[in-house]
Amino acid sequence: MSKPRNQLRIIGGQWRGRKLPFPEVPGLRPTPDRVRETLFNWLAPVITGARCLDLFAGSGALGLEALSRGASQVILVDNHAAVIKQLHANLGLLQSTAAEAVKAEALRYLTDPASTFDIVFLDPPYQADLLPECIERLEQGGWLNAHAWIYLEASSQSGLPPLPPSWTVYRSKTAGEVGYHLVRRVVSQ
Repeated sequence: MSKPRNQLRIIGGQWRGRKLPFPEVPGLRPTPDRVRETLFNWLAPVITGARCLDLFAGSGALGLEALSRGASQVILVDNHAAVIKQLHANLGLLQSTAAEAVKAEALRYLTDPASTFDIVFLDPPYQADLLPECIERLEQGGWLNAHAWIYLEASSQSGLPPLPPSWTVYRSKTAGEVGYHLVRRVVSQ
């Protein structure tokens, strides 16, 4: 039986198996289950207690999965009012106070005073070519701790944009048209 079109399933952690709705918004495509499973296997040693930033949150699949698996705090950022409304509703359903849904355009959000994060999820609309500017603002703006992990999702055809010298690709895979990459930032203190 196929899942309803606008529903995501949390695949691990305390809310494993929970199904949550997301709104019909053009271009909104939750990260596929098998990609999330692989990503969170990669992040398993560092997710517990992590502060996470989910830019371009959309359905909230990445941020909610992080919370379910033990992240201490998640900020979900999206610029669509219907998305933020549904994220607030889903956080209420989960009775989570460890997350905040913020209505903001991602690049604009990254001009605000920074708060450092352990893990950042970057899954922008593929056609918008927003990864290079997001990467620059994250690196230059004080958003990342010295040993942060950054998840980058892009079209498998476009590949990764240039990364700052302190960023190293830790893992990289493709699933159909999705290229997904986990990057580690290492800055000596």
